[in-house]
Amino acid sequence: MKILSSFLFIASLAASGCANDATVKPTVDGKQAQGHHHVPEKTGICADPKALPVNLCADTISSAFDNQGVVWITWANNDRLYVQSSKDKGISFSTPVLINSKPEAIAADGESRPKVKLDAQGNIYLTWVLTLDKKRSTYVRFSHSTDGGKHFSEPVTVNDNVEIIRHRFDSMAIGKNGEIFIAWLDARDIEAEKKAGHEFKGLSLYYTWSKDGGAHFYPNQRIATHTCECCRLATDIAPDNTPVISWRHVFDGDIRDHALVKFNDWNTPGDTQRVGQDNWKIDACPHHGPGLSISASGIYHEVWFSNSPTRQGLFYAYSTDSGQHFSEQLKFGNEGASHPHVLALGSQVRVVWQEFDGTNNVIKLMKSADDGKSWSEPESIAQTAQSGDQPFLIGDNGKFYLSWKTQQQAFQLKLVE
Repeated sequence: MKILSSFLFIASLAASGCANDATVKPTVDGKQAQGHHHVPEKTGICADPKALPVNLCADTISSAFDNQGVVWITWANNDRLYVQSSKDKGISFSTPVLINSKPEAIAADGESRPKVKLDAQGNIYLTWVLTLDKKRSTYVRFSHSTDGGKHFSEPVTVNDNVEIIRHRFDSMAIGKNGEIFIAWLDARDIEAEKKAGHEFKGLSLYYTWSKDGGAHFYPNQRIATHTCECCRLATDIAPDNTPVISWRHVFDGDIRDHALVKFNDWNTPGDTQRVGQDNWKIDACPHHGPGLSISASGIYHEVWFSNSPTRQGLFYAYSTDSGQHFSEQLKFGNEGASHPHVLALGSQVRVVWQEFDGTNNVIKLMKSADDGKSWSEPESIAQTAQSGDQPFLIGDNGKFYLSWKTQQQAFQLKLVE
């Protein structure tokens, strides 16, 4: 099924608090968009539950390079999670390795998808969200490999609150010494406040971490309350080897702009900083989280989406003081642009996003060679008439690669200059 509107495919909004299955139709220049995002029906081998696993049947794929230039991907299909690797930059892939011996419903669509990260020793770490039987109830799961992806540990649940409630939209970052940082959106506080008869906006942001390669995790800690319910998180590691996380926050007055926390140490979240001043007042969830990348020199680069009355579209800003202040916001992309991602390698910075030109889903790129102070004109680097996944950037040896998946087609890894 072709996309009916650029805004539709990209930014359908979940209803208030994600409390039911209705959607709030977005508006562009005051006009309501028609229809809503629809996942095309699978055909051929992808419609056969008994077929051998192939990544072209996955709706989403996450990827990362190891220190040897090998790219690793993870994807889900038919309630199974798989990992593959490629030594030739995505031209060919190894046989899929099954992660979960017991089938489980894995969230793998849009803003919520399995993640893969590697440490300096080549250990492989995976997180994903398990969908439970009760509606909108989920757990965050983890598995790892210490033998180059030949075998993976038995999956474990990292949220220590095991109520049948929401624990989702996980994000992971790996420290310089192999520390594993996992954060997610959590409903334990809203459920407690409901029982006490109190109102609670949004969800809360929780995390855990491990210093022994995932053998053990510290008890869950809260980073912030009143987060938007259905937007992806963005995490990275600062040069001083502490986690940094950004998310869409519910500020006073139902303002849903972005926030950021840099940790003082692995056990101590720092103060919450505001990113951007869009003042988007909306009692709903945009399904549109930020992108964050921190350069080796400590410059924070962030991209995001807003649809406030005064600021509509995609925005970029940078910070030179650990997120305490950000530069003036740079607007980029055409009407309907969405889901930006950013990556900084040294002073070189790249941003990708997607647009719909009336016929094709187009991936756009812009470049900076001076830490985000100036930018090239946007250029188109990929397109498809089919439905496409969100674009991401990964880096290897100072080079940038587009990581992208289109409907019922093989994973694409493309070098971008």
